[in-house]
Parts: sequence; C-alpha cells; structure tokens
Amino acid sequence: MFSEEEKKKILSVLENDGVIAFVTDTVWGLGCLPDREKAVKKIYEIKNREAAKPLILMSNEVYNLFQFVKPIPMSAQRLIKQHFPGALTVVLDKTAKTPDFVTSGMNTVGIRVPDCPVFAEICKIIPDHVLATTSANISHEPPALSYQEAVDCVGSKVGYIVKDYGFKSLGTVSTVIGFPEGEIKVYRQGVIEV
Repeated sequence: MFSEEEKKKILSVLENDGVIAFVTDTVWGLGCLPDREKAVKKIYEIKNREAAKPLILMSNEVYNLFQFVKPIPMSAQRLIKQHFPGALTVVLDKTAKTPDFVTSGMNTVGIRVPDCPVFAEICKIIPDHVLATTSANISHEPPALSYQEAVDCVGSKVGYIVKDYGFKSLGTVSTVIGFPEGEIKVYRQGVIEV
C-alpha cells in the first residue's frame, strides 16, 4: 500500500517526536509513539485538549497491546475476541510500560484494534506496532471524517497526514467500556452495542 518513501516519512515523523493523522474505521485520528512525551504533549496542544483526558493505545493486532495492560479479565477477553478488530475501546489496568503522560496519571488505559487496513499498515512499520492516539479534531468540535477535513482541521499542526487510499471512516465513535470491580461499564456508547 505505502511506497518506501512514504514508509520512511511516517517513521521519520514519529521517531522525531512528531504526530501523524490517519484514517480509522470510526473517525480520523492523531497518533504518536507512546513513549515520546514531547509528541504526546504536541497532541494535547494540537487539540487544545484537557490534561485530565487520557489518550488510548491502538495497534493492528491485540497481542501487541498486551505488554501495556495487566492480565485481561475473562469478560473483557470475550468482548475482545468478538469485536477486535472493530469500533470497541476496552479500558484495562495498565502495566508500568504504559507512561503516565499517556493516561493522564490514571491506572488504566484504553486499547483498541481498528478495522482499517490503512491504519494496520502504519502499525506494521513502527516500533512495537502501537500508537498513542485520539480523534483528529480540536476538543469539543466534531472529528475529521475525510482526508480533506483532516487537512483543514490539523494539517498545519501535524508532521504528516497519511492518505486514506480510498478507505472511508464510518463517522461514529467507538464504544468505550471498562471493568471497574469486575463488572462491565459502558463509558461511551458508540457503534457497538455492549
């Protein structure tokens, strides 16, 4: 899908503490390498995002995310098997590998595997195959749903906008669930009914 030149560009931006914008199955996203505090701070600046709102971790394969979370409860495992890849974000207890600056100091982190071949290709070319992400928009404004909207919204602020290669976002956010005290809790209702 990507030319060698484009792969090098994406990698170069990310490894130099930069932020990229990209299509996903739900809405357009912003992302950076999870261990780069400078890049994470850039995402907050780009979005004018409240410091108390955490980013989530996304990858092309769920097993790439296991190192960032503690053992996954059975109820969460069942939903992951059912809905990954897809529009479900699962909030779990994090490990020491997940930086506090990604989770706004919380002990939990959201993980997701989008059902999107373009995003999967990005993950394949980066270290650990994981990005710290959020939607591509200014906080409290609607997220970008197309390449042009991403350009208009964040084009001047990010290091690179990855082309969508004809892949379209659904335009609806992911459902966010967690397991406080072992019970399923829906934090945000999105595409998937849980």
